[in-house]
Amino acid sequence: QVQLVESGGGLVQAGGFLRLSCAITLPNRMTYAVGWFRQAPGKEREFVAVTNWNGGTTYYSDSVKGRFTISNNNAENTATLQMGTLKPEDTAVYYCAADPNRPWSASTRPEEYVYWGTGTQVTVSS
Repeated sequence: QVQLVESGGGLVQAGGFLRLSCAITLPNRMTYAVGWFRQAPGKEREFVAVTNWNGGTTYYSDSVKGRFTISNNNAENTATLQMGTLKPEDTAVYYCAADPNRPWSASTRPEEYVYWGTGTQVTVSS
């Protein structure tokens, strides 16, 4: 059974903080890389942050670098995205995704992620 469930989204004022969580269930105790992506209305889905299976390799988009922190705990089947100093342009649906095919990697390409959650809305007011 495969399941990725995001939580922690909501409405926050600019400058505020949110912590997104992703509960991950994959078959056969797979190890996996994790990515967070987002999609704003009328825009393409974009990479936010990615990490490999043990958190040793991470990448952030330039727009969130220094403000967001990604973590991945394969043993506990959870991933998080801590978001600070939020801006109105961070408003989007945020998706958690897992890549079990290349767990050592941290791809920024959404097409390389096999499993996806249904998303959680983050709205930042000005």
